[in-house]
Amino acid sequence: MKFLSDHPTEVLILLFLIVTFLQSGIDKLTDWKGNVDFIKGHFKNSPFKNSVPLLLAIILVIEIIAGLLMVFGVYQLYTSGAKEFALLGVELSAITLIFLLIGQRLAKDYAGAMSLAVYFIITLWGVFLLNS
Repeated sequence: MKFLSDHPTEVLILLFLIVTFLQSGIDKLTDWKGNVDFIKGHFKNSPFKNSVPLLLAIILVIEIIAGLLMVFGVYQLYTSGAKEFALLGVELSAITLIFLLIGQRLAKDYAGAMSLAVYFIITLWGVFLLNS
């Protein structure tokens, strides 16, 4: 458990983000039609209404890549103390959250946009810790 005591905040933030992004990506993969239908309804009055499947696919790919980078990052942190993969995954998570925020704001889902702030703050804290 020395690993967890050496990097407790970094590891816990990474685990939180891994669960968040991998679960979201896996959900999109396993229920693609349901997700597309939900998002189409959500964005029916936005400029994205005709691009939902493409944009959802882009988000899906980024979420999976970010999650996998963070998984490799935890391993890298454990084996060598290096933080490159973890940092890249967390930065990609932050970019994904910005994309999601843009979508929520354009869909005029202000409560949904506001809820992303919590994830973004945690992600920025991860970037800060992994950069130091």
